[in-house]
Amino acid sequence: MKHKPIIIANWKMNKSNSEALYYLETLKQYPKELQKAIIIIAVPFTALSDMHKAISRINTKDIKLISLAAQNMHQEKAGAFTGEVSCKMIKEAGCEYVIIGHSERRQYCNETNDLINKKLKYALDNDIIPILCIGETLEQRNNKNFLKYITVQLKECLAGIKASDARRMIISYEPIWAIGTGKNASPQQAEEMHAFIKNFILQNYTKKIADEIRITYGGSVNENNISLYLHMLDINGVLIGGASLDVETFVRIIGNSTKYNK
Repeated sequence: MKHKPIIIANWKMNKSNSEALYYLETLKQYPKELQKAIIIIAVPFTALSDMHKAISRINTKDIKLISLAAQNMHQEKAGAFTGEVSCKMIKEAGCEYVIIGHSERRQYCNETNDLINKKLKYALDNDIIPILCIGETLEQRNNKNFLKYITVQLKECLAGIKASDARRMIISYEPIWAIGTGKNASPQQAEEMHAFIKNFILQNYTKKIADEIRITYGGSVNENNISLYLHMLDINGVLIGGASLDVETFVRIIGNSTKYNK
C-alpha cells in the first residue's frame, strides 16, 4: 500500500510573522499539491500563534492540508529558564509536532542524548509528536564507525520510551555532513541507514512498531532529487531546510514527491 510521504519544512531562524503569513497565503493556492503529502511546517517561535490561526482557516474538518511544528522545546514544565519555551506553550500555540535533537541544537547548544531523551518523553506525555533527528559527521562516516554512533544515539535517545509511544514518533536521519552543504547522501546510502534504523526498532520493540514508525531523510533535499529518495523502500518522507524557504520551490518539491512507486 502506498502512503503519503511526509514533507517537513524546517525554516530555522528565518521569516518574520509577516513573511511567514505571506508564504502561507501563496502556499494555500496549491491545494492539489498539498494533498499529495503530509505537510508539516516548523516555524520560529514568534510566528507560531499567527501561523496556527492562518492554517486553521485553510484546513477543513475533512481535509488537513498543513500541520504546524515547533523547532525545539524545553524539557521542564515551567521555571526560571530565561529564553526557553515549554511544551505547554507550543501546544497552546497550535503545534502538533516538535523537532527535537536537530544537529544544530546538538552542536551550538550542546544538547546531549540524555537531554533529548527527556524532551522526547515530555513531548509524548503531552501529545505532541516529536521529530527525533539523528545523524553522523563526515569524520565518523569516513572512519567507518557511523553505525556504532547512530546506534548509541538511538539507544540513549529512546531509553525508557515504551512501544506505544515509539510508534507515534517520526525519526529523521540527517547526515550532518549533508545539512546545508549542497552535498547529500546518495539514495542508496540513505536507504541503507533507514533500513538500519528500522532494524534497530525491530530488535528493540516489535515488527509492528518497526513497520509503523515513520523515518524521514534530511540533507540537501531539493525538487530534483526528492523523488529519488522517496523511491526507496524505507524512506517515508523528507525534512527540508533551506530549499523550503522559497514557497514556489517548496511547491515544486511537494509536486515531485509522488513521482515514485512503492
